[in-house]
Amino acid sequence: MNANKSSLLAIFEKKMRLEVPLFQRQYVWSEEHQWQPLWEDIERKFADSLLGRKGGPVHFLGAMVLDQKQTPTTHVDRRQVIDGQQRLTTLQIFLTVFRDFCAEQGCGALAKECENFTLNRGMMADPEVDCFKVWPTQLDRPQFIDVITAGSRTELLKKHPAKIRKYTRKIEPRPRMVEAYQFFHDRLRVFMLGENGDAPIANEVPIAARLEECFQTLRNALMVVIIDLEDGDDPQVIFETLNARGEPLLPADLLRNYIFLCAARSDPASTETLYNKYWARFDDEFWRVEVKQGRLTRPRSDLYMQHFLSSRQGHDIPIKHLYVEYRHWVEREKPFSSVKHELETLARQGDDFRRLLEPAEEDVIWFLMRFLEAYDIRTAYPLLLAMLESTVSDSDLQHTAKILESYLLRRAVCDLTTKNYNKNFLSMTKSLRQSGFAPSELTQHLLKMRGESTEWPSDAQFRDAWIKKPLYEILNNPKLVYLLSRLNERFSSSKSESLKFTIQPTIEHIMPQKWVAHWPLEDGLKGLDGVAQFLAPDNDLTAKASHERDRLLQTIGNLTILSSSLNTEQSNYAWKRKRPEIMSHSLLPINLMLGQLEAWDELAIHKRSELLFEKALEIWPRPDSVR
Repeated sequence: MNANKSSLLAIFEKKMRLEVPLFQRQYVWSEEHQWQPLWEDIERKFADSLLGRKGGPVHFLGAMVLDQKQTPTTHVDRRQVIDGQQRLTTLQIFLTVFRDFCAEQGCGALAKECENFTLNRGMMADPEVDCFKVWPTQLDRPQFIDVITAGSRTELLKKHPAKIRKYTRKIEPRPRMVEAYQFFHDRLRVFMLGENGDAPIANEVPIAARLEECFQTLRNALMVVIIDLEDGDDPQVIFETLNARGEPLLPADLLRNYIFLCAARSDPASTETLYNKYWARFDDEFWRVEVKQGRLTRPRSDLYMQHFLSSRQGHDIPIKHLYVEYRHWVEREKPFSSVKHELETLARQGDDFRRLLEPAEEDVIWFLMRFLEAYDIRTAYPLLLAMLESTVSDSDLQHTAKILESYLLRRAVCDLTTKNYNKNFLSMTKSLRQSGFAPSELTQHLLKMRGESTEWPSDAQFRDAWIKKPLYEILNNPKLVYLLSRLNERFSSSKSESLKFTIQPTIEHIMPQKWVAHWPLEDGLKGLDGVAQFLAPDNDLTAKASHERDRLLQTIGNLTILSSSLNTEQSNYAWKRKRPEIMSHSLLPINLMLGQLEAWDELAIHKRSELLFEKALEIWPRPDSVR
């Protein structure tokens, strides 16, 4: 067999049909496991090109195994796809999306150029079949033909309109390839045009120029490996070998081998000393613990190396690209004067990373790290690594931690997106490396941010969400426990005992979610449950009052924490019976005021929301102006 690398576009440049054998499975790729990771790879290289980072390594999208087929002289050349049919098909769908999007944006010449990579041109013995660059299995052909030939998203969806599943309100899934087209079209549109007020990358450049730049990226920076079989090669044996399940080396393993290979070349006698002094700590069990990040679970050693490299380079480094990116960075940028300097830096920042994951209670970053863990935000780690390496004082670090927590918690309460946090924090890191890591610099950076994905909510925005939004539905249990625990501390006096939970507290609705039986409405009438509300006339006042109560009981004013939970019966008691149960299950300062109230109703919930908001402003303040 003969293996060669090829650019993504070069696969489809020649007049050729890549046939998927009939015995192979249908198209099965899905968003979570294949489309999204593939888009992340493409998006990353697009972003690098638009931001001028063209010196990075090319990215390999995978391998394809092809077997030459005998083709009559008048026919288009054919190759049988032995392995990689799912990837080839998906790449054709993506190129079709790119072609159609160019046409939608008025870039007709570029769209026509793209069409050369989605359809064969010229004389063909069987034009209805030979025109396609990829020819799927028989059952997949109708949807594939529709995707490639529709010419636009609108026309494709006319051929495959949304259908409501019988007896349900759910939409019937469209054919898998049509869903893939929609997915890539949505992602490309957001990348090129922005979303929710957020401008796209390089927005100052006309979209025609940006699309041309991305087209060149497809030509030059995204590669595949093509393995052509020769006479005597057994396609089945090769297929089985390529798909064998071995135990892959982790990025941290590859990096260790690379670093110590360099050390052995420069000074063989010092290798063992360097290992014992700087790297042995990474063989501790701590670094093998696996942590969930995004869709994947990775050992801490890999996460550390990812955040370290992202912090240094100022842009996102996916773990699967870590080894290639790190090696390219070291060899191209030469950030270290020697291997010893490299290992010293890795060891020092490794200790910093461990401090982030296991801070002592007296550490000035203790509350921030508890918050980041509860709210599952690890994208701030590159910024924190950079700060810990700088000469920031403990006082400034404590102030910085308070600023970051305010920024992130306010956004969480306002239910603002987290999807661009990795880019936002890397942008902060890059900016603050130049201006210095003083808290005032971070504050000004955050206050200047605008748009749904970056803004720091004002007091007015924060209050509106705090009072009105159903935080029980927006924030999960760990997030609410953290928030209410921090509020609880604000109700403690200087004489109060320091509170430590031996077990995780529980969230309790003060007015229960099943309130209808024992909690009459303000007018004394019995309320309506969800079904009765739905069936009631539009002008039914009892239904409206019941609906408003259902909304209000999910707000922060109706939520508290208990050190031990009530059982279901106790939780649904009327207020006069439930109040003593709450007090017997918790003497937390945040609950003491409840013991004094004779009634718990809509007014009480609203008053408590306002009281808690006053405390929230003390814990999570925000300056009201930018200099």
